[in-house]
Amino acid sequence: MPRTSKRSNSDALVDMHTVARQANVSIATVSRTINRNPTVNPKMAKRVWSAIHDLGYMPNSQARALVSGRSGILGLIVSDITNPFFPELIQGFEDVAVENGYEILVSSTNYSPTRMESCIRRMLQRKAEGVAIMTFGIEQPILKKLYDRNVPVVFVDVGPNVSNVKIVKVDYHAGIRQGVQHLAALGHRNIGFVSGPSDLRSAQMRVSAFKQSLAECGIKLYEDWLVCGEHTLQGGAQAMEQILATDHRPTAVMCSNDVSAIGVLHKAYRAGVRVPQDLSVVGFDDILAARMMIPPLTSIEMSRVELARTAVMALHALVEGHTDKCEYTISTKLVVRESTSYPSGTMSDLPLLQKKGV
Repeated sequence: MPRTSKRSNSDALVDMHTVARQANVSIATVSRTINRNPTVNPKMAKRVWSAIHDLGYMPNSQARALVSGRSGILGLIVSDITNPFFPELIQGFEDVAVENGYEILVSSTNYSPTRMESCIRRMLQRKAEGVAIMTFGIEQPILKKLYDRNVPVVFVDVGPNVSNVKIVKVDYHAGIRQGVQHLAALGHRNIGFVSGPSDLRSAQMRVSAFKQSLAECGIKLYEDWLVCGEHTLQGGAQAMEQILATDHRPTAVMCSNDVSAIGVLHKAYRAGVRVPQDLSVVGFDDILAARMMIPPLTSIEMSRVELARTAVMALHALVEGHTDKCEYTISTKLVVRESTSYPSGTMSDLPLLQKKGV
């Protein structure tokens, strides 16, 4: 005869009554807390959640949704799950969402409007309480389905000016300006840029920030060195190949994201171009892989943790009916590693040349 563990028997006895006794509150308070009713005293709610955690109580989410009319789900739509930036963002988003009592539903568009439509449909079918669109670009006719149904939405960079939408704006210019100034201080005056997809809003903004930063430093822009890398490894390598084919090569290349920059590093290695001795390279995003490259990649940091936390808290505010703040800003900053140095043949090489008797 099979044995039943004591754990299974004790688990079966854990219900809302048990949680109420443990937290020293009423069953109604437990129910309102689980359903995230804003009228619950915060100290009582904290005791309830602590008891739920200690007892291992697992509320029936489907039953809860039927009673409360709330699913407890936040949606997250990203562009490309294979780009290391997005798994890091998803992890941060989930961590913050769980801290606030939500589950998450993740979808990836792979830059396809058809896939985006499918993602939106999933969110509506699962009755997501709010959706963060972290694709760094929007397709207005498709996304209109969300805010027309009064589903709270958070966009990155740009979005419609309606009451149930909040926008998280990334300060691309601050980080890219630091990157250009860093290269200029090293002595670089011939700087190329590998951009992202031309129809992607964030890619356009990064190109604009690069051009403006060059102008601020009095550095001429060479259009031949402004090449699309599609935000992919292959795109970055192909962009670098195109740059290497020009008659006059740059001494430094900035990239619209780290994945493109890694593609640039790969192509440079294959072409016998040394980084940073022959070419300095700067990425954008500062993904974990950036610091593991050889050489470690200088990159402009856009914190996934800050982006995820801001998105979740903005959605939570909308779900709870707080619409006072419409925009949030994510900062960027340069992280200097070993992929940038002085241009070859500049005054920085003088001590070495003197030792060689040149």
